Amino acid sequence: QVQLVESGGGLVQAGGSLRLSCAASGRTRSTYAMGWFRQAPGKERAFVAAISWSGGIIYYSNSVKGRFTISRDNAKNTVYLQMTSLKPEDTAVYYCAARKDDAVIARALYEYWGQGTQVTVSS
Repeated sequence: QVQLVESGGGLVQAGGSLRLSCAASGRTRSTYAMGWFRQAPGKERAFVAAISWSGGIIYYSNSVKGRFTISRDNAKNTVYLQMTSLKPEDTAVYYCAARKDDAVIARALYEYWGQGTQVTVSS
């Protein structure tokens, strides 16, 4: 089992920045790919970014490409999502997820999920 805890969410004005963190605990010796997803009110949970264990493979959704950066520090069992140039449409609960093997975009393929952290971008 892997436990994931997100932090770093909050309220920010449009154009601002936030950095989300996701700390993993439990069976972290295995090589896990990590992903970030978000869910806005009334919408399905959507892919944001994913990173492989080595960091050599990274994916972004088109809506965040060029504004968000995913990274990880395996020594700290932590993955980050640096968000810049934030827009009101980025408002959502952001979830961290983990899976063994390769980084993927599909939400259903992630085995472990955090509880989420709220990001609110005001206009």
